[in-house]
Amino acid sequence: QVQLVESGGGLVQPGGSLRLSCAASGSIFSIYTMGWYRQAPGKERELVASIIRGGSTHYEDSVKGRFTISRDGAKNTAYLQMNSLKPEDTAVYYCYVATLSSSSVYWGQGTQVTVSS
Repeated sequence: QVQLVESGGGLVQPGGSLRLSCAASGSIFSIYTMGWYRQAPGKERELVASIIRGGSTHYEDSVKGRFTISRDGAKNTAYLQMNSLKPEDTAVYYCYVATLSSSSVYWGQGTQVTVSS
């Protein structure tokens, strides 16, 4: 079992920045992938960014060049630096971790990100 604690959401003006954190505990040796999905009202959940144990990253097209995902192995924590935020980035952001081959997936509690003037 893996437990995740998210932090860092909030309200920001367009063009602003936020950093999300996702701290993992428990069976952390089994974690291969860490990342975030987001879900806006009335929309399906979509993958925003992910990072695997070796450091390779993946981004959803609309956030490329604005968001950066990183991972601190010593702290078992992933970070999502979000810059140049747009109103369409408004959503609940869910941290997740997955084992190799995604045989197990664990979710954080979700954090609200609101981009509005």
